Amino acid sequence: MRITVLGCNGSISGNLRTTCYRVDDDILIDAGTGAGDLTLQQIIAVSTVFLTHSHLDHCAMLPMLADAAGNFRDTPLTVYALPETIAAIRSHMLDGLLWPDYTLLPSPEHPYLCFKPLAPGETVELQGRRITALPARHAVPALGYQVNSGAASWVYSGDTTYCAEFWRALNRIANLKTLLVETTLPNSNAAGAARSGHMTAALLAQGLRLLHRPAELFIVHMEAGREDETLREVLQAAGDFNPQALQRGREFVF
Repeated sequence: MRITVLGCNGSISGNLRTTCYRVDDDILIDAGTGAGDLTLQQIIAVSTVFLTHSHLDHCAMLPMLADAAGNFRDTPLTVYALPETIAAIRSHMLDGLLWPDYTLLPSPEHPYLCFKPLAPGETVELQGRRITALPARHAVPALGYQVNSGAASWVYSGDTTYCAEFWRALNRIANLKTLLVETTLPNSNAAGAARSGHMTAALLAQGLRLLHRPAELFIVHMEAGREDETLREVLQAAGDFNPQALQRGREFVF
């Protein structure tokens, strides 16, 4: 199993792309602007998308992925997400005004896109790869994800503030290897983190105290222009885990 980082930032500018991780050639975890760097053939190869939540930095490219590949595929793009996420995208994105409703077009019998609801704790198995939805706490309903090759597990927190249930779920993953955790805001903006449902270094340290397994720790979704400050705080708070800032283009192979 190979996971490629197409985007891992909270905003766009220069080389930054918002969240999108490609599992092998056929699965995306989130569909932020990083998906826009895929070639047409790579887009056509994507058959399944797992969304963490409805914010645009995580799903903005979804309608365009369906549109670009629809004429070249015999089956719809399958999208797994929370029911609340599905409802938000149906109401505010695939509404016929911002974008056509490709769950009904080009025909209800042969749409370009189909949604499948997913709840925390549920697992989807795709050709031996097991993707499990994990609990998260954000400004809107949200999930994290575990991607399990059998030999090892890669985990992405999604957007979340401190969520004890997420950290406890990690302790049940016997083959945990790689952990990506959003740490969006510096400690000086704790009020903003509380309001928006994001993590700070202090909240990350609080969560890591609940983690009883070793893991490679990568920090994602840092506020643009505040990365150095935030990473310094992360290193002070979680240095025992040797945290690293994740970069676009990184590949994980399990």
